[in-house]
Amino acid sequence: MKTPNSFLIRINPTITTTFNLASRRSLLQQASPILNKILNKQTTIKQTQHHFYTTKATMTTPRTINFSFEAREQSEGAGAKVRRSIGTPRLRHLTPFLMLDHFNVPPGAGFPDHPHRGQETITYLLKGAVDHEDFAGNKGTIGSGDLQFMTAGRGIMHAEMPAQNYETNIGMQLWVDLPENLKSVEPRYRDLRAAEIPIAKTEDGKVVVKVISGNSLGIESVKDLAYTPVWLLDIYIQPGGSLKQELPKGWNAFAYTLEGATTVSDGTNETTITPYHNVVFNKEGDYVAVSVEEGANDPAHLILVAGQPLDQNIVQYGPFVTTTKEAVYQAMVDFQTASNGFERAANWESEIGKTMGRV
Repeated sequence: MKTPNSFLIRINPTITTTFNLASRRSLLQQASPILNKILNKQTTIKQTQHHFYTTKATMTTPRTINFSFEAREQSEGAGAKVRRSIGTPRLRHLTPFLMLDHFNVPPGAGFPDHPHRGQETITYLLKGAVDHEDFAGNKGTIGSGDLQFMTAGRGIMHAEMPAQNYETNIGMQLWVDLPENLKSVEPRYRDLRAAEIPIAKTEDGKVVVKVISGNSLGIESVKDLAYTPVWLLDIYIQPGGSLKQELPKGWNAFAYTLEGATTVSDGTNETTITPYHNVVFNKEGDYVAVSVEEGANDPAHLILVAGQPLDQNIVQYGPFVTTTKEAVYQAMVDFQTASNGFERAANWESEIGKTMGRV
């Protein structure tokens, strides 16, 4: 999600440049000398075929915390605020994850027309309503508790704006890398409505898990939402509640606390995580142990996410994600010349983008 008529081109942890989309030729000319500096390599294990499996072995080893940090609020899009914890100098990538934003978008603000290539985006709306429109004529609205899984594939241009006459939008958006052999697939959407999300609960009722993707407490999610294997669990813990959540072995995982204080235990040490902090776990271990102290004043709300690492390079230039600098350069050329997947981007303007500034 990016600014109107501009987007941030993230080259490496120390270079961030804003280019104007209104001048596509200028963008290409400016980018050429910088592109030689791009080559972010991340090598991990290869992916398997199915991402909804659960390990049958008994959970014996808790995952430990690699590191945690606070997501600082920053301006993004047009009038929006985000707390970005993946896609920053502190954590550039965590394969397959490219970016994580906790967004706050008031009426009249939003994310007007902007392109994507080579990744999937998962938008989870916690409050409000978001209108969506793309250059293929697709339109829709997701409401509170709904999700949209968008595969950009070979190329898409779209806009995401708060629905008119609605309150401030609050939610999460996660960018997920696509396997190299799927980066040229046709764009697609999968909407998941709040009422379709299975709910899991502990026996004492103190932990409630919305099983968006994956498996929790024996409850399995809706399948075939995204190409890249990802588990996404929305967890609410009342004071005195605890959860041992099994995760696929070898997957990268993190937990972002939205509200309350979450206690993470590795069997020896306990760490209290406060709101807006992202905890990145080590890959070794069977499960993540989270809880809320019995005497706590408030419950905790956190998002636990795990994804299968991709054995490929990550070369990212703003909303274009490829595996080589040549391919990312070609993505820019294709967008600027409205070709090879971006044909419909020529002179296209979304209707919802025109609502910018209206309250």
